[in-house]
Amino acid sequence: MDARRALGRYGEDLAVRRLTEAGMRVLARNWRCREGEIDVVAHDRDALVVCEVKTRRAGPYQHPMAALTAAKAERLRRLAGRWLERYGGPPPGGVRIDLVGVVLPERGAPEVQHVKGVA
Repeated sequence: MDARRALGRYGEDLAVRRLTEAGMRVLARNWRCREGEIDVVAHDRDALVVCEVKTRRAGPYQHPMAALTAAKAERLRRLAGRWLERYGGPPPGGVRIDLVGVVLPERGAPEVQHVKGVA
């Protein structure tokens, strides 16, 4: 596994931990279809959550919370539709798109930020 993939996997592990600590039930990780991939699919009470995870090392790079573009949000909506086609219609609470940003400083604990309903 290359360093970039390992960094992403570590960030997703931290994101899943944060989501489960918040009471969500993770249904899938790295769910793929022809059109792309959803990092994490979860249930939050009666809502389906499609979660994008962005991980960065601290430094001159763009903050992970700024990495969700309009095009990426539209792609996540399409992917959520594909998930619903495959696994049933929308739940009573609807579908929500969340973002988890992970920043890994040179020293100290990672910073994990979860924002609900970003798109």
